[in-house]
Amino acid sequence: MSGVNVTGQSTARSLDALLQDYAFRVLVRPQTGIPYDGTVPTNLTGIKIAAIRLRNGSFRRRGVAAFKEFSIPSGVIVKPYVQRLALVYHNLANFSQFYYPLSGYDYVAPVLGLLAYDATNLTATNLKELDMRASGDPIRIEFSKLRRIPQGSSARCVRFDLEGLVIFSNMVGNTCETLQQGHFSIVVKSGDKSSPNSWIVIGSVGGALLLLGLLTLFLVWWIRRHRLEMRIREMERAGETGDVLRITLVGDTKAPTAPTTRTQPILQTE
Repeated sequence: MSGVNVTGQSTARSLDALLQDYAFRVLVRPQTGIPYDGTVPTNLTGIKIAAIRLRNGSFRRRGVAAFKEFSIPSGVIVKPYVQRLALVYHNLANFSQFYYPLSGYDYVAPVLGLLAYDATNLTATNLKELDMRASGDPIRIEFSKLRRIPQGSSARCVRFDLEGLVIFSNMVGNTCETLQQGHFSIVVKSGDKSSPNSWIVIGSVGGALLLLGLLTLFLVWWIRRHRLEMRIREMERAGETGDVLRITLVGDTKAPTAPTTRTQPILQTE
């Protein structure tokens, strides 16, 4: 696990405050433990929000089995103590890179947020987040829809805390784990995208070698054909000088050949 500072933190924190306001607007006489989907301003279309109101004691004893992609176990402690709290969910979708730019990395999942607030006054705005931490089992985030991960790349979980720290950790299947609230996603190093280009280079080299091999075979065939034609022309010239040549099949080609002759024996007398 490692951490670095993220740029643009003030912009992201301003977004958190705005989304808290819009998420609380759907909590009008809410039923405890029931999640409600909210709406965002038109200039943030694509971002999804939701809120759920809980009793602090019940939340610590039971947790929340499923709140969107989050699974919250029992034993989560919220400080300072409040009688009722609200969990606000963010899915930043196509705004992920804008609000959480991460140099050297590419997102393969949207940035998801989980933040806790005092829910005593549901008309309050600009609330400060409560400190929420798991004391036993971790909070799990299951990313059901991941973009294609480049072959040979290593995907990692990333958490953005409320102080601007970026923390990387290993994945467990398609799941990330955390002990604290914040924003979460899955990323790969930007350099890992170059691996498909290497396959293009390998394919180009292979194609060039294949072409060179075909040219070599053609050259060998042409040389053999040229030599055969030269031999045929030599035999034809020999026939024009008076020798009778036979036609013989040489491979797939008919070629004249000189007949075999013997000198007739002559008796020698004294």
